[in-house]
Amino acid sequence: MTHTYKVTGMTCGGCEAKVKSTLLALSHVSAVEVSKENQSATITMDKHIPLSIFQNHLDKKYSITALNHNETTEETKSWWATYKPILIIFAYIVIIAAMAGMQRGVFDWMQAMNIFMAGFFLTFSFFKMLDLQGFADSYAMYDIIAKKFKTWGYMYAFIEMFLGLAYATNFWPVTTNLVTLGVMTLSLIGVLQSVFNKRKIRCACLGAVFNLPMSAVTIIENALMIVMSGIMLMSLI
Repeated sequence: MTHTYKVTGMTCGGCEAKVKSTLLALSHVSAVEVSKENQSATITMDKHIPLSIFQNHLDKKYSITALNHNETTEETKSWWATYKPILIIFAYIVIIAAMAGMQRGVFDWMQAMNIFMAGFFLTFSFFKMLDLQGFADSYAMYDIIAKKFKTWGYMYAFIEMFLGLAYATNFWPVTTNLVTLGVMTLSLIGVLQSVFNKRKIRCACLGAVFNLPMSAVTIIENALMIVMSGIMLMSLI
């Protein structure tokens, strides 16, 4: 798809080149034409990218707004349509964890939570791996560490993968839960800041594959992992 945007703040050829290179560097953007004279940018992308992502990556002196399309229409979906991917994934993981926790007629909560954590991290890291750059770009928009060190976004996907494998194999459970507690708490801080500041940005929990907005759902997801890792940690100490 191709959309044209009004970009204000460009005063010279250097500004024009900077805006073009910044937008072109974004994941899922295939072509960009920028005009200082018309104060516009025509962007070709393989899927709709929220206006907020463009604005957050551009220098503060530039302002970008939609021209020939309704941004609200592009971004607004029903709650179910928006969160369907993460809800279905969550349901699958819960069912598998519940089945694993049922042993000889007695439900083992620790086993169920362990399998849930394994499924969660392995599944979510998989989607992040599909587009590492896209995930890193999105994650750097709100995570307190990735904002300063973009490499952390790339590392985070692998950390999730290793945590998933650790839970699946019951490898060093105390260390695994401690790392989970720390990593998810740090991640939650950035999520809370974004939600409470009402920033309209994309949640990177499922990488760049799905365009999920940052919301209370993201807070619940992070908080749940923190609580579960805390409970398992206390049971091990």
